[in-house]
Amino acid sequence: MHSVERIGRYRIERPLGTGTFGTVWLAHDDTLDAPVAVKVLADTWSHRPDIRERFLSEARLLRRAGSRRVVQVIDIGELPDGRPYFVMEYADGGTLADLLDDGPLPVPEALRLTALAARAAAALHDVGLVHRDLKPSSLLLRTGPDGAREVVLADLGPAGTPCEPHADTDVRADVYSLGAVGYHLITGSVPGPPGEVVRPDRLRPGLDPGVRRALMRALRTDRGRRVPDARAFAEELERLAAGPKPRRRRHRLLGLAAGAAAAGMAFTLMDHGPAPTELRIQDATGRVEAVVPATWAGQVRGSGWDPRVLGLPAGHQPGFAVADDLARWQDLGADVDGMFVGMVGRGEVTALVNALTHPGCHYDGARDHTLSVWHGRVRTWSDCPGGGSVVEAGLTPPDGSGQPQMYVQIRQQGEPSGIRRVLGSVRVGG
Repeated sequence: MHSVERIGRYRIERPLGTGTFGTVWLAHDDTLDAPVAVKVLADTWSHRPDIRERFLSEARLLRRAGSRRVVQVIDIGELPDGRPYFVMEYADGGTLADLLDDGPLPVPEALRLTALAARAAAALHDVGLVHRDLKPSSLLLRTGPDGAREVVLADLGPAGTPCEPHADTDVRADVYSLGAVGYHLITGSVPGPPGEVVRPDRLRPGLDPGVRRALMRALRTDRGRRVPDARAFAEELERLAAGPKPRRRRHRLLGLAAGAAAAGMAFTLMDHGPAPTELRIQDATGRVEAVVPATWAGQVRGSGWDPRVLGLPAGHQPGFAVADDLARWQDLGADVDGMFVGMVGRGEVTALVNALTHPGCHYDGARDHTLSVWHGRVRTWSDCPGGGSVVEAGLTPPDGSGQPQMYVQIRQQGEPSGIRRVLGSVRVGG
């Protein structure tokens, strides 16, 4: 476009951006006395009927969305040379890509903006469309009535794919893109190729584990394990942006706990005065004990175990499980904090731990620890389906005597922490 001053009734002021198929101009609607954005098909594509139709289709799809979260088309027309144009409301805040010029955003603001982008994508999904090309440059910013930034979806590009759950492309394709947008806003970096994404907390140390889990779940290569839709992703990000809710602290009633453990029953702790930060837990025989964070100790089951469940020689052995929710212990998709400790009578606990696997979790490696009364073989997995971590440990006497041996499994929400302290607290009585 050369020396154009007006398009229809719209007075051209300056270019806003140029894409593959057209240029967007800031213009002024003198009739309504309002700024607008005018998108015009590029000269180089004016002779292609298929590109012309694709250009016009974008205007129709934007209009079809009918949501304030998707940029509104208010007019359409042709230049004297036959090139089509359409007129949109003007978003005065630039794009999310512009914000990244100064580096990563504060985490709460990045979460809020990504959640708004997800709600904009959900508005498109509600009318049966998948965007397929969500990125910071296609997400516009507008100043809302209260002065806060609002996110508006634009530049539909290849959008138009029907939302069919079993098609090759469905709404979870946009969930992946939204995860990439959030990742970029929080870390300042574009995530790597699918399956090779570096965890965001490694680029932004100190990141809330809940934020890491949300982003990595959206970026999973298996779409069946992603956040199911954009609206659910928005709700999760909004909860994270609001900050954690205070957890009720619980106190162990020692007499009741001993009776419940002896009966081999789950014991639910109750609120009762100032809560300790750690609790000493024993099995029903009193032979096996460990000190755990009080927040783990929602339920105790202390009736022992049979090591054959893990392929070791059979035989009832002392042991206990303690967790905030023992009913969900076996589900790696559940957020659980807790610990299982079991004595091993025969077999090699170190070989057992070395052979264990947790498909779906990220293997972080193995370490050998010398503890106060144990030599510990410790292997860790993180980013499990529910976002938590698993620690597997085999404890043996450091003097090489071989007995007693202890098998320990620890589940935590988020990254494993305090493991050495917990393992070092394990004791075996006579």
